[in-house]
Amino acid sequence: MPRYEVTIEKDACDGIFACLTRDPRFIEGADGLATVDPTADPVYDCEGEVTDDAERVVATFDDDRVDEAKQAAAACPTDAIIVEEVGE
Repeated sequence: MPRYEVTIEKDACDGIFACLTRDPRFIEGADGLATVDPTADPVYDCEGEVTDDAERVVATFDDDRVDEAKQAAAACPTDAIIVEEVGE
């Protein structure tokens, strides 16, 4: 399975939340911007590592759901989400 990172650039996120309708791992954070919660999906039991700082959210996954993350990124009208496959 591919290992990939999902990055949300907070300064580019306007809290439009188009990503939430494409991938349920995206949620609204306490700051009113998009963030990632691997446990938020009611259908799939998902694990991932999430780092959240003042500038960005970076979530790393090792599963077969990279296409869902890419659809969420494509839906973002401000291009705040980047999905990249990464090596081990």
